[in-house]
Amino acid sequence: MTETKTKVTLMGTVLAKPNVEFIYEGEVAECETCKVKKACHNLQKGRKYRIVTVRSTHHDCAVHLNGATAVEVMEAPITALINADMAMINSKIKPELSCNKSDCRSFPLCRPDGVTDGEKYIVVDVLGNASDICDKGRALKLVELRPA
Repeated sequence: MTETKTKVTLMGTVLAKPNVEFIYEGEVAECETCKVKKACHNLQKGRKYRIVTVRSTHHDCAVHLNGATAVEVMEAPITALINADMAMINSKIKPELSCNKSDCRSFPLCRPDGVTDGEKYIVVDVLGNASDICDKGRALKLVELRPA
């Protein structure tokens, strides 16, 4: 699996722990007047990240309980179900997000958080076959994806 570069950002101190994964959702109104907002909002909205290292730098924050702490993050792999014919390591794909069957137990893997419709991703690992049969009759594989 290819390693991605880390990026320094700020995270709520309560949440700032190694291996915590999150989807960056963007800034809120309270951030507009903050003097360190550029350090907090240097990630890409909708992407999934994992905290790699927690640093000792701390800032007051109007949004987070107990302030914000500097952390190093990297883009986290996204576990997803995709068509079996697209499940080849290092291939670039656009995941199909057309399924709206939210009552299916595989739905969170067919439409995982952190995947943006129309964006390309790289298959970094093939984890195996899907345990459920898709209602659409598709053969599915469980994979790990990273943005291309």
